[in-house]
Amino acid sequence: MDWIPVVFVVFKFLVLGTGMFFAIKWHYDQGKKGKEKERSAVLRAGGKVAAVFMLLLVGLGFVTFALARMLGLDLGAP
Repeated sequence: MDWIPVVFVVFKFLVLGTGMFFAIKWHYDQGKKGKEKERSAVLRAGGKVAAVFMLLLVGLGFVTFALARMLGLDLGAP
């Protein structure tokens, strides 16, 4: 077995793991700085985006089933 792929994969995981650790630590430290007003605004905006996404997803499902019925596709469960 060649040792080069093993070394490169281990090195890749070490580098990516270290980078992820410091990225998470930096974001955690930034969040602790006390931006409570900004945090609530971000959560509110995130909730709105999630609600719009769910409405669009349900709408797409209805349109898909309507189009399938119009085309005469069998939508029964097997």
